[in-house]
Amino acid sequence: MTKPLRIALAGLGTVGGGVVRLLDANGELIARRAGRAIEVVAVSARDRGKDRGFDLSRFAWIDDPAELVRHPDIDVVVELVGGSDGPALALARATLGAGKSLVTANKAMIAHHGLELARAAEAAQVALKFEAAVAGGVPVIKGLREGAAANVIGSVYGILNGTCNFILSKMEAEGRDFADILSEAQALGYAEADPSFDIDGVDAAHKLSILASIAFGAQPAFGDVAATGIRHVMAADIAEAAALGYRVRLLGVADAGPHGLFQRVHPHLVPLSHPLAHVVGSTNAVVAEGNFVGRLLFQGAGAGDGPTASAVVADLIDIARGEFGPPYAMPADALADQPAADTGERRGRHYLRFEVVDKVGVLAEIAAAMRDAGVSIESLMQRGATAGGAVLVAIVTHEVPERSVTHALEKLRGSPSLAGAPMWMHIVAG
Repeated sequence: MTKPLRIALAGLGTVGGGVVRLLDANGELIARRAGRAIEVVAVSARDRGKDRGFDLSRFAWIDDPAELVRHPDIDVVVELVGGSDGPALALARATLGAGKSLVTANKAMIAHHGLELARAAEAAQVALKFEAAVAGGVPVIKGLREGAAANVIGSVYGILNGTCNFILSKMEAEGRDFADILSEAQALGYAEADPSFDIDGVDAAHKLSILASIAFGAQPAFGDVAATGIRHVMAADIAEAAALGYRVRLLGVADAGPHGLFQRVHPHLVPLSHPLAHVVGSTNAVVAEGNFVGRLLFQGAGAGDGPTASAVVADLIDIARGEFGPPYAMPADALADQPAADTGERRGRHYLRFEVVDKVGVLAEIAAAMRDAGVSIESLMQRGATAGGAVLVAIVTHEVPERSVTHALEKLRGSPSLAGAPMWMHIVAG
């Protein structure tokens, strides 16, 4: 009989516990699909005494996760510690350096150090797998790396953070403001006590940089992702978008061309005709546009113990079958070192919202700034005063270069007529 694939598990939190439970529940089926059993041999976590709902005594307990690679019976290390550096990165480097395969759900580590780790895995001729790092149980990395491998991908974009999508769709359904919904999301466990990583777009930016690298054959470039979150989206923006036939979604968008790699996480107005407009709650969804396959939509649960554990174990099944392959769909040294694209000439329609002082001449000042910057206004809406006494002015532009919008906003910067920073959202073409 073929020897089992023996794994060490670093981290027994939500996902780590989910991996153990999944292997316990579906072990026989997994063994038949993998061609051999997959067995947890050793584990490491911070609290040995914590009740995790399953028997820990059957596994070797190792206090220091970096020592897992020294266990003589280990074929693969599964890293579920988290964090871009520190213990997680030390374990990853030690695992690949010891000639053992690595499976991780750590989006931050892959976004920051993926190229280094890919080179180490290829040099050692072992696997580096990270399906669970993007969109939980949704097989988008496998879909891009394998299913769409014959295609030139024109763009990849989508809803990459479930916390933000939960907040935005709840604001949309109930007409409540961001702060109220955030508090509710924290109470329900959808948002962390410190939600900055999610609501400021950092989590989505990590995931986008991974997808962009695989989709376009480019070296990972997390530092080039321009990220803006949803912290300043107002209920009035949601209502205005609905009146115009749109829904507000935080999207990660990437494409590559002769002028460089474009990567941005930003709130967008998505037309009701687009499938992403109908993705609600904590669901993730990714769209890839291939030159032969056309539009591909990957959608499903983007977090949680079951979906994420499912992606981890799917990677383990690949390794058990001997399916390694380069982590980024091509050898690390073949990945292009693409410069960041200049966004100034990107053309599109835009939504701009201003909080302004209620006085004569404010609309004329805004209109003049737009005119002088070459921004053509498609529609302008003025709403009643907010609780703070400011008046809301919303503008939808015709298709213009982004540089022109930036120039118009610079002209208005510091104006005593503005009661707050403007909100700028890009409009997705129908």
